[in-house]
Amino acid sequence: MVLDCGAIAPTLIESELFGHERGAFTGAVQQRRGALETASGGTLFIDELAALTLDLQPKLLRALEEREFSRIGGPRPLKVDCRIVASTQGDLWTRVTEGRFREDLYFRLAVVTIPLPPLREHKDDIPALADGFLGEQPGSLTGFDALRDGVRQQMLAHDWPGN
Repeated sequence: MVLDCGAIAPTLIESELFGHERGAFTGAVQQRRGALETASGGTLFIDELAALTLDLQPKLLRALEEREFSRIGGPRPLKVDCRIVASTQGDLWTRVTEGRFREDLYFRLAVVTIPLPPLREHKDDIPALADGFLGEQPGSLTGFDALRDGVRQQMLAHDWPGN
């Protein structure tokens, strides 16, 4: 299950994460399961974790620590058993030191961290990436070395903004 916090209005993230009961708020016309409940027994990937507001962070922390949560407006806690994988573009530890992300939630989630530098910082991977992508295309060239010299040079010289 994927929850992309960066693509959801901040006011709706809680409902998307925990779900809600019918009548919990204006527009809640039926019960809705959230991402935690849907992912139970599997994996929840939380993309753009840094978009979680400070008031929502302790609720997620509680759900992770106690393995239970309540839907918005729900009368009783629900059990949850899922693996959490999270990502964010920025440096989450910087947000912690600035007081914009809870330190206890950071350490609960940062059991294993995998820094992913932008391609512009490891251009030596371009030939292998090109080989992989070209190999997926039926009838395409066989790899990076099969590309015209000018194309290879352009790929290696590009500044690869973003990631």
